[in-house]
This record gives sequence, C-alpha cells and structure tokens, in this order.
Amino acid sequence: MKDNTIIEITRAVLVAADTGEFDAERSLDELEELAATAGVEVAARVVQKRPACDSATVIGSGRLEQLAEETAALEINLVIFDCELTANQTRNIEKILDIRVIDRTTLILDIFAQRALTKEGRLQVELAQQKYRLPRLAGKGVELSRLGGGIGTRGPGETKLETDKRHIRRRIETLEAELKELERRRELHRARRKKDNVLSAAIVGYTNVGKSTLLNALTDAGVLAENKLFATLDTTSRSIELPDGRSVLLIDTVGLIRRLPHNLVEAFKSTLEEAANADIIINLIDISADDGYEQAQVTAEVLKDLGCDGIPRIDVLNKCDKLPEAENIKCDDRTVKISAKLGLGFDDLLDCIARNLPETSVRGKFCIPYDKTGIINTVRIEGKILSEEYLPEGTLIDAVVDKKVLHMVEEYKVNG
Repeated sequence: MKDNTIIEITRAVLVAADTGEFDAERSLDELEELAATAGVEVAARVVQKRPACDSATVIGSGRLEQLAEETAALEINLVIFDCELTANQTRNIEKILDIRVIDRTTLILDIFAQRALTKEGRLQVELAQQKYRLPRLAGKGVELSRLGGGIGTRGPGETKLETDKRHIRRRIETLEAELKELERRRELHRARRKKDNVLSAAIVGYTNVGKSTLLNALTDAGVLAENKLFATLDTTSRSIELPDGRSVLLIDTVGLIRRLPHNLVEAFKSTLEEAANADIIINLIDISADDGYEQAQVTAEVLKDLGCDGIPRIDVLNKCDKLPEAENIKCDDRTVKISAKLGLGFDDLLDCIARNLPETSVRGKFCIPYDKTGIINTVRIEGKILSEEYLPEGTLIDAVVDKKVLHMVEEYKVNG
C-alpha cells in the first residue's frame, strides 16, 4: 500500500539586528546550525544594521514590510530572530509578516525538548519553557492560537496558549519541587562517591567540540555523538583506569553556547554542577574551529560563574587531525593535543589527567607479613590491589593505597 503521508518541511528566514554588540554574522552561523539541528531548512538570512534594536519590531517596520514580501516569495513558514523577543515584539512582527515568529531562546528550548532523554532532563526542559512563557502570555492568545504546531511549540508538558498564569506558576512550583528532590538524591550520590574516594573528572566545553565522542572512545559508553549542536543533554558517567593505577569517573556534561540565556543556564545547572564538584576539569577545545578561542572563553566564563576556579583544569585540544599546523602548537603539563575521533593522543591525555589529579593515594609495592594480613583487606577496601604474590616472608602486593591508610603499610614498602 502506498504511503501518501505528506511531511511539511519548515522553511525559515533567520533575522538579526547588527548593533555592533557582537559579531552578527558569526552569531547567525551558529543560529543556522541550531536551526539545522531542530530540522529547519534555512532559505535566507537577513542582517539589518542599526544603532540599537527597535523596541517594537527589532529591525524596524519598514524593513519588516520588505521581509513580508520576501518571505511570501520564498514560501517561508517560520522566521527566527537571533535575539530574545518580548511578547509585544513578537505580536508586532507577526502582525506584519503574517507567519510564525520565534526567537533564539525558543529554538534552543525546542532542541532541548527533542533531545532530553532522562526524567531530570525532561523536567529541566519543561521548567525552562514554563519560565520563559510566563511573562509572554499577556496579549498572545489570539495571535498564536491560529499558528498551530511546529518548531518552537513541542516539548514535554507543552501548555495550551489559553492556560492562565496561575496554572503555569503552579506547574513551575511542582517542577521545582521534583527537581529539588532529584538534586537531593544526586547530592547523596556525590557524598557516597567522596566517601568511597571515587575521583571524578568532568568533561566540559562548547557544544559540538567532541565531548561525547571522547567519552565513547575512552570508555565505550555508547553516548549519542552527532555533528549537531546539543547532541547530548543528559549527564553520562563512566569509569576509566589511569596509568598510575587510580580509577577516575569521567562525566560528560551539556555543551555550552555563546549568549545562552540565563534561564537556560539555570535550568541545566545540575548537569553543569558536576564540573563544580569534580576533582579535575577536562576542558575540551575544538582547535579546528575558526572561533575556537571565543568558544573557550565562553566555557571559561561559565566555569567561573559556577565557582570552579580552585579545581585543577587541563586544556585538551581536540580535532588536531583537522588542523595541519597543529604539530606546531606547544603543549605543557596542563595542555595536550588529541583527536577523539581517531583516538590520537590518548596516552598523553591519561598521563596529563593523572599528573593533575589531586594526590589522594599512592601506588607502591609492599611486603605484608603473614601475621598482618588484616592490613591487606584494609588496603583493598580503601584503595586497589593490582597484584599479589606469596613470598616466604609475606604477601607482596602492588597496590594503590589511600593516603589515610598509608601509615599502615609504609614500614613494609619494597623499593624497586
């Protein structure tokens, strides 16, 4: 039987007001990537130079009249503004264009809604959506009720436009309570990790720099790794062993993006907090990107806001296979070059992590007398025994010994 289902393609125009505050073209490049990630076909881009954004229409009513003719000719069914729109601006723009209008934040929320897989991720998405909609409800019902679904309207817990503010506030309170309970459980897990001396390393960086690819390559984690923005929203963690015998829990975090609205940072703070609670931060940087330095600056600012200044950090320059001159880049004790996709530089990376991790344990060989075998059990509980050999004078162990029990084995240390 022939399938006659028609799939409507969302064709969009991207619009930006260039006030000189930032690089408008580069920001539109990123907005185009976001649109592609959401499944939108970008048909055209419009940049209007202005001393400041127009308070009523962002780019001015005259330019909007021209845009209305252009969108009709191109069969456009969506216009995406590269800024945050107020309810009045959205209403005014839609009145002139007579098609659906969304802003950068709504587009990002739509991507989050598509990609959040865990319960916590879905709750965070809905909370961000509800908080964003609340101040934009007034006067929007009539205009938007006829615009139907599509990009920017989907997501868990999607509210009807006629829903009143009281209902949304109640929903926000419920979501915040549920997230607080999940946060409490997460704190318990962190406390247990600390108690069990589990070291953790948070992989942070701009979106699409290769965090999930790196985690998969090092641990076979099976995390979705796509050449799209925000491919990963939910936290994933896997354990690996370092060259010095210690184990470390690698934690993948949500990717960052320039001009990420504050309420979105707040919504996904729980995943970013893994960086603030890590023993070391692996700052992944795409050195093949034209704006790699700016991306690294965005990451540095977010880490500073999270209070990560006192945590050891290493810079991992990824995608070195795409940059011919990468071999000329000098590395140091806190910087390594890798290709997560090709598996290059992993030995250097693991050595660098081991060197910069706080020293909570010591590896060594110890010959424990047979009348002190209880010590071996303590070492096994608090650390890790890599090998055991039974000699006439006692049990020779090669072990990673936690510092708090090191005094118990120091006198039995074997050199060489």
